Amino acid sequence: MEKKKVRILSIDGGGIRGILPGVILTYIEDQLRKREGDHVRLSDYFDLIAGTSTGGILACTYLIPEKDAEGRPTGRPKFTAGEAVDIYLKKGGKIFDISLLQKLRSKGGLTDEKYSAAELEKALNEYFGNTRLSELLKPCLITSYDIKARRAHFFSQVDAKVKNTHNYPVKEVARATSAAPTYFETALASSEYGIAYPLIDGGVFANNPAMCAYAEARGIVFSEVLNDPLKPDRPHAKDMLMISLGTGSVRKPYPYEKAKDWGMIEWIKPIIDIMMSGNAETVSYQLRKIWETTETPENFIRLEPGLDEANSDMDDASESNLYALHQAGKLFVEGNLGLLDKMVEMLIANK
Repeated sequence: MEKKKVRILSIDGGGIRGILPGVILTYIEDQLRKREGDHVRLSDYFDLIAGTSTGGILACTYLIPEKDAEGRPTGRPKFTAGEAVDIYLKKGGKIFDISLLQKLRSKGGLTDEKYSAAELEKALNEYFGNTRLSELLKPCLITSYDIKARRAHFFSQVDAKVKNTHNYPVKEVARATSAAPTYFETALASSEYGIAYPLIDGGVFANNPAMCAYAEARGIVFSEVLNDPLKPDRPHAKDMLMISLGTGSVRKPYPYEKAKDWGMIEWIKPIIDIMMSGNAETVSYQLRKIWETTETPENFIRLEPGLDEANSDMDDASESNLYALHQAGKLFVEGNLGLLDKMVEMLIANK
């Protein structure tokens, strides 16, 4: 029988702008449920999910297993895609709330982290509890960066299932990938083996984790991991269907007349913005070129929603901006129904 394609979902970083891919994926899941049955969930239609920062949190939320009364995984997802977005819509205001004391102490993030991580950690504990990386329902790759060893640190569900040195509490994985410098304190994630790593947001090197997802997929024996003989092992690009989701096009210009005289303090915020958007664009370019060498270039799909009236600041969790981001996501869906419905058909065809 003909092999089915490995379906990969990759979600960029972007703080509170995670609402945008969250809304788009909610639409996709709703369409899957209409066609395949109300019991299905988004994670049923992807074989690998990758995420950075806010995208990493979403990835974990889609893959966290429901547990029975005795705490045993049922094998089904705990949350719908709509419920995953609620971590931003219902918790975002508290996560990005800054007290007067913290504002004064940090000088707006210049001398200390801008926000306390207490509300973020509370929300992650509420969503993920004591579930470990190895228990997630499908292969996943979550990015972070080890500031002590000075190297990229990847959380892989496939590795976690076979090595306790690679197994972590999911809430610590989510905390590490979203520990954005200047915004939150560096995370300390401890593996099941007992080693702790000081980690920061994976966005410092892979705000768009799609290339990392591609590399991870190339090494996975999917027929065994998914118990599906029709899935190709160690697939090439021609064997993959990849959907890469951005968190809103950010094209804030920095005029030469102002930027030419900036020093370290003035460059802090712009350089983070430029670094993240530049990485996202570069990775998309690289992957488009890879898929152009196959006979199925349409199987790499990059979705980059616009912000419309929303503020691009990744920590603007004001009520008005939460609403604006939600509306921007819905506007993108309405303007791309044909493409999104085609994607749904492609996901179903390769189940």
